[in-house]
Amino acid sequence: MVEVGSRVQGFLRNRWLVFVAAMWMQSCAGVGYLFGSLSPVIKSSLGYNQRQVAGLGVAKDLGDSVGFLAGTLCAVLPLWAALLVGAAQNIVGYGWVWLAVTRRVPVPPLWAMCILIFIGNNGETYFNTAALVSCVQNFPKSRGPIVGILKGFAGLSGAILTQIYAMINSPDDAALIFMVAVGPTMVVIALMFIVRPVGGHRQVRPSDGTSFTFVYSVCLLLAAYLMGVMLLEDLVDLSQSMTALLTIILIIFLLVPIVIPVLLSFFSDDDETLYALLLPSPRKEEASASTSSEEQQEVILSEVEDEKPKDVDLLPASERQKRIAALQARLFQAAAVGAVRVKRRRGPRRGEDFTLMQALIKADFWLLFFSLLLGSGSGLTVIDNLGQMSQSLGYEETHIFVSMISIWNFLGRIGGGYFSEIVVKDYAYPRAIALAMAQVLMAIGHFNFAMAWPGTMYIGTLLVGIGYGAHWAIVPAAASELFGVKNFGALYNFLTVANPAGSLVFSGIIASGIYDAEAAKQAQQRHNSTLLAMPARVVTMISEAAPALKCEGAICFFLSSLMMSGFCIIAVVLSLILVYRTKIVYTNLYGKPRT
Repeated sequence: MVEVGSRVQGFLRNRWLVFVAAMWMQSCAGVGYLFGSLSPVIKSSLGYNQRQVAGLGVAKDLGDSVGFLAGTLCAVLPLWAALLVGAAQNIVGYGWVWLAVTRRVPVPPLWAMCILIFIGNNGETYFNTAALVSCVQNFPKSRGPIVGILKGFAGLSGAILTQIYAMINSPDDAALIFMVAVGPTMVVIALMFIVRPVGGHRQVRPSDGTSFTFVYSVCLLLAAYLMGVMLLEDLVDLSQSMTALLTIILIIFLLVPIVIPVLLSFFSDDDETLYALLLPSPRKEEASASTSSEEQQEVILSEVEDEKPKDVDLLPASERQKRIAALQARLFQAAAVGAVRVKRRRGPRRGEDFTLMQALIKADFWLLFFSLLLGSGSGLTVIDNLGQMSQSLGYEETHIFVSMISIWNFLGRIGGGYFSEIVVKDYAYPRAIALAMAQVLMAIGHFNFAMAWPGTMYIGTLLVGIGYGAHWAIVPAAASELFGVKNFGALYNFLTVANPAGSLVFSGIIASGIYDAEAAKQAQQRHNSTLLAMPARVVTMISEAAPALKCEGAICFFLSSLMMSGFCIIAVVLSLILVYRTKIVYTNLYGKPRT
């Protein structure tokens, strides 16, 4: 009985259980990626034009990315309390939007709708921050895979929620908004006491590599299954019972990873994890002495960094240590006779722990920020306008492309975390090189959208979705390597501001402005001949009753897609500059590259 109790306790404090629960939470936390399906419903129900819908999209992106409050609350409150705040924001914001769209309450003005969208989507920042902070602390040696998988499930949530909505088969399109308001709230409340730091850095097992391989396999199978289901539903008219069966299989896929903590806790003979949790913490005196020793060493090393030749970092490890030791000895002697004055360094160096204010004065941080702004901002423009893009090219069903870009987004995040980890761990090369490669794919995808060739929607969503998703696996991991993990939450939430900033300019001004201008031209051309033959009073009545402008054809997004492609090329240049500047940092962090 005692052994069973200890194993249950170990299961509840197993870091893999926290990781799996965080995956489930993230699988319904990316409701912002459903905006391409929500916006046509809101647009038709409330009579908005494309510029007004774009304004709602910017408010959504601001809510999804402005996570300063979430980061602060996650630092000062228990994570379950912060998650509860996020769940409350989700149901209040999207719940009120649903009430307005279904006319159960008076329709608020546009600015109030923007606030409601912001509040609802801002709940995601609590879910993302709590999941990432707890799992990065629990898996400090596997930041790339952890961030990639968690952000991947957030990107896949659009396809997951769309499939669940298809099972519901509601004749009311506004029911999707209701599901977005209620579904994630219920899941987060159910999991909020599980997702937390559990001292995972002391739970390292030899089987962790196998566990990660298993999770990656499940992720790939899940993405392939969802893609197959979406294509099947697009090509064949499935019965409601078949749709329900396919959705149940999807849910089983999501539940499969729970076998990892179950096997480790109840069927493993290695009890090291259970006992590691009971190990006493180091005594305060020892910790204090260690800290004092480290601070004294940092004083000398900061002077060594100023005095050493630049080529020292490129030497083999043994030779580099000899050179630094000799230089440090000379500095000790010079300081003893007063020839030099050893001073404390004014701030951390790359690879150490930065505060947000210290990072904001570093060129590397802004290179990373603007590269993310141009890359992810252009990708988000496609995600927010995907419904109108597909309709302009003659596709009636927009849900299939929303689901597909969610799947490619998911694979981009998984693949971005996996391959960038290989670049870093095996070759000690800057992670930003993987970011540049993702932005090249996006540039090609945007150009494909502009040309509107046959199959454009399928190829474009593939390239842009993978490239966009890779940003959110690579950038957080790179930021933690260059600026430390101590203030990771604040750094991450500041970097996410690049998303709405890019969306505000690219989608809210450029893409929507060009779309409305082209739609107005087409409306004028269609009605010119008939309006000229009508009396003035009839013309006035028709103009007042005219529906929202709708653009048709490749011209609707031709110019804006070309501009997005150009922005991605600029992002590639910024990423390559960052690679050049941080080569020595990664050499020092991960050792000499393999030859």
